[in-house]
Order: sequence, then C-alpha cells, then structure tokens
Amino acid sequence: MDLLKAFNSISDKVEGALTAQGYSKQKIQGNDNELVSLYTSETTAYSVVYFKDKKHMVMRSCGMTDEGPDNEWKTLATWMFNPEEDTQKEADSIANDFIENCTSSLAIKRMKSAKKKKKNNEDEGNADPLFLAKRFVSYFPELKDEITYEEENYFPFRGVTFTKTSVVPKLVEYVNKANKKDVSKLCALLDKQYSNGNLDTRSIITIVILNNMPEDKHDWFKEFLSEDLNKAWGAALKYKGKKVKPAKPKKKKTTMMQRLQAQQQQQQK
Repeated sequence: MDLLKAFNSISDKVEGALTAQGYSKQKIQGNDNELVSLYTSETTAYSVVYFKDKKHMVMRSCGMTDEGPDNEWKTLATWMFNPEEDTQKEADSIANDFIENCTSSLAIKRMKSAKKKKKNNEDEGNADPLFLAKRFVSYFPELKDEITYEEENYFPFRGVTFTKTSVVPKLVEYVNKANKKDVSKLCALLDKQYSNGNLDTRSIITIVILNNMPEDKHDWFKEFLSEDLNKAWGAALKYKGKKVKPAKPKKKKTTMMQRLQAQQQQQQK
C-alpha cells in the first residue's frame, strides 16, 4: 500500500474524531524519516507520526503552552506498519485504535483535568506538582525515568506520593552532603516554585519537602529561604510528626419512640 495514502487515511480519521472535540489541525512538516500530523486544543496536543526507519506508526500527546506544544510527548500507541506488506485493513485498524486513545473516557478525563488545571494555574500560579518534580531532574537525572513511569501508570499525577517516595530521599542524601552554597541554590529553586506554584505545590514544598530536611541544616534553609516561604514553613513545622485524629462521631439523639420503648422495657423487667 502507498505509505502516504495510508498515513493520510489514518490522520484523516483521527482528525475527524478530534475535530468533534474542538481540536484543530496544524500545518507541520516532517523530515526525511518522519511523516507527521498535529492536532491541538487550548490545553492538549495530539500527534500522529510515522517513523520510516522503524516502520512504526505512533500516536502521542503532550500539553500546550502559550507558545504551542510543550514537546514533552507521551506515547499512547505504537503499531508496526510495513507499506510493502500491509493493506488498508491494517491502516483502518490503526486508525480505530488511535481514535479510541483520544476519545476514551480516560482521554476525556485527561482533557477536562488539563482545562481545570490551566484555570487553577491562571488563578494560583503555573507550577503544579508534576512541574515541580521535573525541576529536580537537573539534580537527579534518574528522576526522569521515574516521572515517566508515574505519568504512564497513574492519572492524575500523584504529587504527594511521588515526592515522598522518589524526591525526598534523594534530597535528604544530597542535603546531608551539601555545603552552604549548595543549600542556597536549592532554596532559590524552592522559592521560585513556591512563588509560582498552585496550592498543591506549595503544600508539597512546605509539608513534604522542607519538613523532611535534616534538622542540622534547618538554620541554613531559614537563612536562604524567602520571608514568605519561611513563614509558611514555620506554620507547617507545627504539624511535623503529628497525626490528625479523625473526629469522633457524634452520638445520635434518641427519638421519642425509642425513649418510650426503652421505658416499657425497663418497666417489664
């Protein structure tokens, strides 16, 4: 089957499904090794790509910024397609799978979450927990794979859990060996993310990260953190190591009928 015909057939079917959701097809050119089509909304981008060297037909997605796709692509589906052997039947199967990936309940949930997140970010700041986690990749490159695994297996991104299990242990080890200059740079990063962060990010910075830093380095953190973050951290320290007890259930008032029944039972004894 002609490769370009197959690619256009798949892309056209995907375009039809995405257009119904408010996406627009963008003009984009591939290269000698790739055929590419791109569809964008206010919050999300989808792309269909054919890699000629691997003979792979791929669907992927990423978030949108004011400048366009953020290019942090996540692969949603990959199919082998050999134009010398495969036919329109295989192309249709690929198109149907791609459409399922962008119209499923999870895809719709992802899009709604992205819209809600964008609105919240406009109100609160643009640094969400995922954005925060990625800022530590420059310190710990191995986090990149851990973040990818988290994104591919959990939705929405589990900011608190991921920070506790993957970021904090690495930071504690780093801070234990750090000098004053290292801590100063780390504080600058935390200040920036706190300033730009939404409520979830701010809570993670104070309660999850700062509350777990080595106590013998607290004075350094207090010296270099901004006044706002120091104040917020001071409030968060009050909850360090404490477990919030669930409220005791209130006793239900007895009804008149129940009180009369109790009196009758007492009289019969």
